[in-house]
Amino acid sequence: MNFSAILVLLGMIFSTSFAACNKGSKVATEDSTLTQLDMMNVSYGSDAAQKMDVYLPANRNIDSTKTLLFIHGGSWSGGDKIDFNEAIAAIRSQLPDFAIFNINYRLAYSSGNKFPAQIDDIKSALQFIENKAGDYKINADKIALVGASAGAHLALLQAYKYNDDKKIKAVIDLFGPADMRDLYFNHPVPQASQGVLVNLFGATPTANSTLYQEASPINYITATTVPTKIFHGTDDYVVPISQSNNLKAKLQANNVKVDMTTYSRQGHGWYGPDLIDTYTKTIHFIKENVR
Repeated sequence: MNFSAILVLLGMIFSTSFAACNKGSKVATEDSTLTQLDMMNVSYGSDAAQKMDVYLPANRNIDSTKTLLFIHGGSWSGGDKIDFNEAIAAIRSQLPDFAIFNINYRLAYSSGNKFPAQIDDIKSALQFIENKAGDYKINADKIALVGASAGAHLALLQAYKYNDDKKIKAVIDLFGPADMRDLYFNHPVPQASQGVLVNLFGATPTANSTLYQEASPINYITATTVPTKIFHGTDDYVVPISQSNNLKAKLQANNVKVDMTTYSRQGHGWYGPDLIDTYTKTIHFIKENVR
């Protein structure tokens, strides 16, 4: 999958990067001398794929500078963090009290990196951010996740299943799968989903139903699940909108805060006014739920 379509109109010129003033102090007071700092391809693990881009705002501090993590899509076997570069450039100006992290993760292929390698990398990236919070002068106890398609699946799974410490406060789901078994058996074009899922899991749901169940975010919704914002196009034939409709219904049944925006006649990503609307609503949801 190529998700650059959802990012095109969000492009803005990156702000000039500055060297940060590091005083070595972890005192939770705002330091107006701290300037914006961008760091590309920071390793958060030993694998070459385990890299993140780090965008630290000016005047940050470990109380009020919250954390925003982007997770790219690409069928769990492709894509790259650069797919979100233009979106991040735009979002920075609207969320000046957020440090932004944009990650790559190990991609599944025929003989390696099968699930749960991808979700393990999300955990490792979040642990790295927590370990660096003092050095970066940020608050890693208040986190929002943003994912597109396969990346949205990983964001939802992390937020719903592995958020025991309650540090993740909200998740933005851009047309992500939530029920892996359903995606395998009920996709309108089975050949479009089944090979992708077997590549990810190394088995069909018939051969390993437990793995498909454990990888499905929809199975981990409770009354304490984090607020969720969903975006989906009605004509999406890559990840059918039924995935998001079912996710929304279960969240509502558990009295979880959920808001879903659907775009008529749009597919797996969109341009124009709908894209601007996605941008605006994403910013609003993050501001409203990560305080």
